[in-house]
Amino acid sequence: MVAMDTVPGAAEQSAREARPASKVPAAENTLRILKLLASRRRPMAASQIASSLGLPRSSVYHLLGVMEANGFVLHLHEEQRYGLGISAFELSSAYSRQEPLSRLGRPLLASLVDALGESAHLAVLHGRDVLYIVEERAKNRPSLVTDVGVRLPSHLTASGRAILAALPKSQVRALYPNAAAFTARHETESPIMKYSALSSHLDQVRQRGYATEHGEVTPGFGSIAAAVTDHLGWPTAAVAVTFLEEKLAADSWPVLAARVQKVANELSVRIHGRPAT
Repeated sequence: MVAMDTVPGAAEQSAREARPASKVPAAENTLRILKLLASRRRPMAASQIASSLGLPRSSVYHLLGVMEANGFVLHLHEEQRYGLGISAFELSSAYSRQEPLSRLGRPLLASLVDALGESAHLAVLHGRDVLYIVEERAKNRPSLVTDVGVRLPSHLTASGRAILAALPKSQVRALYPNAAAFTARHETESPIMKYSALSSHLDQVRQRGYATEHGEVTPGFGSIAAAVTDHLGWPTAAVAVTFLEEKLAADSWPVLAARVQKVANELSVRIHGRPAT
């Protein structure tokens, strides 16, 4: 039986056929190899790389040799496969240090706040918590607990629920293995205090494309959030808007959600991701 990742997918073939000829093919093919290795969960044989990208094996071996010499790929001799090297990891670390997600997201959130007159924030998953990395507060709106650097349990927040809904169910289960994983912030318990309730709620989030929260972080405040996804459809962050529930009629929530989803999709595009359909 042929392993699934040894055969180029239809999307890869289509992209290959549509790709215009590059003026610097060696540079482009080097980047294509790195992107391919980054998209796979395990190292690949050179023949698999050549087949997936439609490149001559001799060219692939030559490029892999140069990348190996510079630390961008690692040759696993016993397995006869190639994986990402330490230099690729250093690029990833540099990416994190430069905070591109915050820099790309902040102007989008500022425009959203100007349009809606409500506060907005950007959060990422950190273990079972969400970590807030951008907050844009609307004029004449009260301060929120979701300040930059604050961590909150993801199952209580709209941002966290949007991200969790975009994860594989098996990973969500691993994050919430038992009742001890669920916490509440107030004396009034959240309706999501066990895995069955969380799983059911996340199914609803997947169906409508956005997540909500009703006073579980701060009483009287509601939030709407949508996930930001990378090129593999993996949730990178979530864009959310928070407001006083008494000032926003329930039938207007979907309209607000559409604005939040639009910003989340735009940020997905800016990070070369795959926006929600």
